[in-house]
Amino acid sequence: MKAIEQLIERHPELSVCAEQIRKAFAAIVETYRNDGRLLCCGNGGSAADSEHIVGKLMKSFKRPRPIPAAVRTALAEQGPEAMALADTLEGSLAAIALVSHTALMTAYANDRSWDAAFAQQVLGLGRAGDALIAISTSGNAADCVNAARVAKAKGLKTIALTGEGGGKLAQVCDVAICVPARETYLVQELHLPVYHALCAAVEDELFG
Repeated sequence: MKAIEQLIERHPELSVCAEQIRKAFAAIVETYRNDGRLLCCGNGGSAADSEHIVGKLMKSFKRPRPIPAAVRTALAEQGPEAMALADTLEGSLAAIALVSHTALMTAYANDRSWDAAFAQQVLGLGRAGDALIAISTSGNAADCVNAARVAKAKGLKTIALTGEGGGKLAQVCDVAICVPARETYLVQELHLPVYHALCAAVEDELFG
């Protein structure tokens, strides 16, 4: 967890949520070691953060990542071109940004409810042992809270990334990282180094 310790050194104000950051790290690592995947959701800037997290997990972030040996062997058996592809690919940690499913989200929201749009996706995609990161600067985004409720009902680990106080999301989730800020952009400024550190720490643990 060197990346998390370095995070606290760079941002001492985050020491108040250091324990929860470590718990989130442990939950994510356990998810991946059990062949699970990570779902992410949020609105506005937090939607962009959701996609940013997925981008850091699905390909290499700070270190080289070998692909599974069995996949490399199977590609090699297909010939030189497939072997070249094996040399291009990077190890990947399965992650899905729920915010990216535009057609599904807008269809469901139009037909049923925006407040349950992420929850519907968690219902369809989530499996026991997976994890959900729900991002809301206030902690009160109804669609994120509902996603966490369904995630818990299906046996997913639930991680909230919020601002000070945590709102309803912190009450619903197993782990709540509540950064010490309340104004939206200030919360988002602290969210970024937190999830960068988490992604780096998880990568070090699984590919180091």
